[in-house]
Amino acid sequence: MPNVKSIFLTKLLIFLSISLQSIHCQADVFALEKADSLFNSRSYKEAMEIYDFNYQSGVYSPAMLLKMAFITEGIGDNERATLYLSKYYDLDPNPAAITKIKSLTGQSSLVGYQVSDGQRFMIFLTEYQDYIVGVLAIFLVLSIITSWITGRKSEKTQNFWPTILLIILIFFANNFLNGPNTGLVTSSPTFIVTEPTAGGELVDMVEPGHRVRIKSSKDIWYEVEWKDKRAYIKKEDVTRL
Repeated sequence: MPNVKSIFLTKLLIFLSISLQSIHCQADVFALEKADSLFNSRSYKEAMEIYDFNYQSGVYSPAMLLKMAFITEGIGDNERATLYLSKYYDLDPNPAAITKIKSLTGQSSLVGYQVSDGQRFMIFLTEYQDYIVGVLAIFLVLSIITSWITGRKSEKTQNFWPTILLIILIFFANNFLNGPNTGLVTSSPTFIVTEPTAGGELVDMVEPGHRVRIKSSKDIWYEVEWKDKRAYIKKEDVTRL
């Protein structure tokens, strides 16, 4: 018969590690609340320092990105403002964001902002990732408690598959539930070519503001999707979102 106590302790350690991550996320929430307070009091520089730290750590929300775009546009940094708005568009695709990006970049039309139904679904899952992990963690706790109680009352071999499945789902939700792998064209001009070499045939010459879907990386090049076709662009000309 399996050692019920050791199995219970193993599950408990897994749950505690997830809980510690949740506490860390809660600390990020408190920092963002402080930044929002600074923003509302027009202490934009101090607010931007907190926003930028969280952004570099991968913690951001649509509202935060809009505020970062507002601050950077206010100091004349249109390139960064465009970057934040483009990232915002990944989380909340809407025409108003594209209109503003056109205004910042001076473009009359933009490529790479079309979002399919499947991509919208992934964006939805990404936006509610914390809630999804939280619900799964609750079910994991219930599973651990049930296994412990059942193990104490019965000597029969227990079925641990529900618990194992929940652990796997939490792991994937935490580590692999990501938004679209896109990049923002930031150099002027940027050359898009057919092959990852200087001799590749020119496909397009574009200005900043357009977006590409990044497929893979090779030396100094990104393989990208451009107008539904495979193409290549230098890494130095693109900022990953």
